[in-house]
Amino acid sequence: MASPRGLKVLLTTTVLALLTGLLTGAASPTSAAPRPSAPAASSPGLDTRALTVRDGRTQPVFSYADAIRETVWVLAPDADGDGKKDRVAVDIARPRELDRTARIPVVMDASPYYSCCGRGNESETKTYDADGDPSKLPLYYDNYFVPRGYAYAAVDMAGTSRSTGCVDQGGRSDVGSVKAVVQWLNGDAKAVDRDGKPVRARWSNGRTGMIGKSYDGTLANGVAATGVKGLETIVPIGGISSWYDYDRYQGLPFSQDYPTWLSTYVAGNRTETVDCTARNEQMSRDDADETGAFTRFWADRDYRRGTTTDARKVRASVFIVHGLQDTNVKTPNFSRWWTSLGKAGVDRKMWLMRVGHVDPFDSERDRWVDTLHRWFDHELWGLRNGIDREPAVSAEVAPNRWVDSRTWPAKGSTTLRAEADGALSTGRPARSTQTFVNDPTQREATTLVPGPQPGRLLWTSRPLASSTRISGSAVAKLRVRTTVPTGQVGVALVDYGPAPRVVAARDGVVTGTTETCHGESTAADDACYKVVTKNVQTTPLGVLARGWARLDGARTHDVEVELTADDTQVPAGHRLGLVLVGASPDWLDTVDESRSTYTVDLSRTAVEVPGDLRFAKPSTAKAPLPTAVPPSVLTRPETQRVPR
Repeated sequence: MASPRGLKVLLTTTVLALLTGLLTGAASPTSAAPRPSAPAASSPGLDTRALTVRDGRTQPVFSYADAIRETVWVLAPDADGDGKKDRVAVDIARPRELDRTARIPVVMDASPYYSCCGRGNESETKTYDADGDPSKLPLYYDNYFVPRGYAYAAVDMAGTSRSTGCVDQGGRSDVGSVKAVVQWLNGDAKAVDRDGKPVRARWSNGRTGMIGKSYDGTLANGVAATGVKGLETIVPIGGISSWYDYDRYQGLPFSQDYPTWLSTYVAGNRTETVDCTARNEQMSRDDADETGAFTRFWADRDYRRGTTTDARKVRASVFIVHGLQDTNVKTPNFSRWWTSLGKAGVDRKMWLMRVGHVDPFDSERDRWVDTLHRWFDHELWGLRNGIDREPAVSAEVAPNRWVDSRTWPAKGSTTLRAEADGALSTGRPARSTQTFVNDPTQREATTLVPGPQPGRLLWTSRPLASSTRISGSAVAKLRVRTTVPTGQVGVALVDYGPAPRVVAARDGVVTGTTETCHGESTAADDACYKVVTKNVQTTPLGVLARGWARLDGARTHDVEVELTADDTQVPAGHRLGLVLVGASPDWLDTVDESRSTYTVDLSRTAVEVPGDLRFAKPSTAKAPLPTAVPPSVLTRPETQRVPR
C-alpha cells in the first residue's frame, strides 16, 4: 500500500538499486543460477525475475538448509556514553541461490529477548554453530520467508545478548540501535564482521519490513516514527506506542521504578560486559513515579508525538495487530497509534483479536500466515496481489466472529448517566450525590457483583433491545470530591449477561501438544510449533473496559477517564454496568492508602459509550445480575509484567 509520497521514494530507491546491481552484481562462480520464475505483476522498479510467483504469492523455491547464515555488528551512535560506537549484533539468513545474483528485501525482528527470555509462545532463544554462525533463529519467520526469496535479520537490541550499549526502555538507545540496522541495509550505516572488517549489505535492495510482538513490535513502532529511509512496512503485534501508556494510566503508575527494572531484566544473559549502572540510576531519578506526570523522560519514549519520534514522520505502511483483551500492553497503545497514523496520512491495516497478549500465529495461525505472506509480498516485493484493496480493519467482536470494515472505530455513541436509584440511563442528570469509601484492599471481582458495598458505586442499565456493537473507547466523565492530598478513581464498563467469551485467565489461550509446521526445517531449526486454542467459556459477565485517573488535591475534581479500547458485540437482553472505585490494588500502585470518603456528584457523572444503544421498555424483565465472578473471568495482573 504505497502512498504517493512512498511511491516516489520507492521509484527513486529501486532505480538506484538496479543501476548499482548492474555495475556490481556479477554472478559468483559458486552461486547457483536463479530459478525460473513465473511472470509476476509487481510495482515498477522492483526486479522479481529471480522469484517464482503463483496467485500473487512468492513460492518456496530456495533452499533453507543451504541458506547463508552470518552475523554482522552494525555500528550505532554511542548511547551508553563510553565514547565508542555501540555494536549491534545482527544474525542473518538469506538464500544462497540469490547471493550476488539479485538484491532482495529483508524481514527483520529486532528484540531484547533473544538471550534473556526467549521469543514466542515456546520461549525460543538463538543458538550458534561451532564457527559462531547462527544455526537457530527463534520463530518461523526465517523458515518461511527465506525460501520465498527474502532475507531475515534477527537483531539484538543495544544492551542485550551480543550487542554493546545499554537498554533505556524504549528511549534513544533502544530505537537508535535498531534504526542503524535499517540504515545499514539501505547503505547508510556501517557494519563489521567478527574480525572487525567492514561489511556491506550488497545483497539487500534497501527495503526492510519490521515485525515482532510486544517489545519487538514496540521497536518497530519507534523506528518507524524516526522516519528512517528504507523501512517500508512494520507489523507491530501487541506493540507499545507510548511507554507512558504502558507504565502509567492518567497519572497513576502500575509499579515503581519499572523502566530501570525492565532494562536490567532484559540485559540478563548478555555476553558483552558493559556497566549500565549510571543509566539505570538516571532512569530511576527521571521516571516521575512520585507525581505520575508526563515529563521529558516520557516524551522521549512517545512514538505518537514525542521529542524525536512522531507519527507524522512515519514513511512505512503499518499493519497493527493487537489483542482486545490485552491487559499487558493495554489497548490505548493501539487505538491512539491508529488514530495518530490516520491523521498523518499513513497507509494502515489492522487486526483486532478476541484474546490477550497473544501472537496471531498462535491464535489464528493459518489465516495469519497467509495474510502476512501476502502483506510482505505486496509491501516489500511490490507484488500486486490485491491485499491493498481489502477492508483495512478486521475485528473479532465475539469468539471466532470477525467483522471487516474500512474504518475504525465503528460510528455511533450513547451517553449514559448515573441515577440515584442505581440505574444507568439516557435520562436527565440526577441532582444528588453518592459516596463510597476508598478501600486499598478491595479486589475487582468483589466490586462487580451487586449488593451493598461501601467501597464502590455500581449503576446498571435496562436490558439491551438488540445486539449492539461497542467499538472504540468509552469515556467516563466524573465530578468527585476528595479530602486527601492525593486520590485515585477506577472505572469499569461491564457487560452483564451470560454468553460464550474468551476468558481473561492466561490471556485466553491454551497450548496443546500437537504441532503444525509453516516453512522449511533443519536439524537445528524446525518450523513446527504447538497448536494454541482459545479458551472459550460461558460466563455471567465480561469487563469491556477499564480506566483510572489520579486526583491531586483535597477538592472537587472534574475528570474525564478514557477507558481502554474494545470492539465487541453485546447480545440483546444484556445490561451494561458502570463501576466506580477508589484504589485498584489488582492493577495499580495505590496512592491513597486511607479509608477516606469520596463524594460523587451524579449531575456531572456519565459515561459516553461508543455504540448506538437501544434499551428495552421498563416493563421488560431484567436479566439477573451475577452473585459471584468465576476465577477465569478475571486475572490479577502481575505487579510487573514484561512486554514479551
